[in-house]
Amino acid sequence: MEKNLWKHIETVRTQSPLVHNITNFVVMNNTANALLAVGASPIMAHAHPEVQDMVSICQALVINIGTLNDYWVRSMLLAAEKANQLGKPWVLDPVGAGATNYRNHTLSALLSYKPTVIRGNASEILALAKANTTPTKGVDSTAESSEAIEAAKLIAEKYDTLVCISGKTDIIVGKGAIISLDNGDALMTKVTGLGCSATAVIGAFIAAIDNKLEALTAATALFSICGQLAAKQSAGPGSLQVNLLDKLHNISEEEFWQTLKIA
Repeated sequence: MEKNLWKHIETVRTQSPLVHNITNFVVMNNTANALLAVGASPIMAHAHPEVQDMVSICQALVINIGTLNDYWVRSMLLAAEKANQLGKPWVLDPVGAGATNYRNHTLSALLSYKPTVIRGNASEILALAKANTTPTKGVDSTAESSEAIEAAKLIAEKYDTLVCISGKTDIIVGKGAIISLDNGDALMTKVTGLGCSATAVIGAFIAAIDNKLEALTAATALFSICGQLAAKQSAGPGSLQVNLLDKLHNISEEEFWQTLKIA
């Protein structure tokens, strides 16, 4: 699989998949720019009368529950239902799972539409598996990614999905597969919404690539590597945001292979 990762990055750049995002207010601009930087095309649409039509014309759907309200929850459910009907790949980012009953009920409804990928931090993944012994602190994880592997296995089996546990080490779990990616930089945690942008980038990759495990791995590796490289030339979180977008756009194959840490 490893030898295919750069090829998948080039595939996204060439195909420029159209990705429908129903995401949170905090990260819309960041998310759209990250998708453009990797070569994809973003659409942000949540109006009830058009949301299912948008799913129909896009190659993938991204749902992020960061800033919930009743109107947006309905938009998410309509979109997920349509993606499920059409067999379109979609990604769920369960921001703040376990924090409130409202989030948990919303996630339960969304999971019934079988997301292709679920990406969350360790606390969120533990909460989704109803194995949460560590409290969620807002949208931040209070657990290490390795602590959620068994929970991720349960989720992957129950919902026939792939799970990406984000953290210092990103861990990807699928049926019979566990992949660890040890890239990124601590400075990335000082910029709001970078995880949400990574989720959107995953949407672009599962839109363009048939092998969804390889697509998820390539997207996660690309985003973490670009964050790591961008952090080296950044004075702080402000410049990191700009440098990360630039690196997502112009990373070279040599930089990718020299930086990748996969197991």
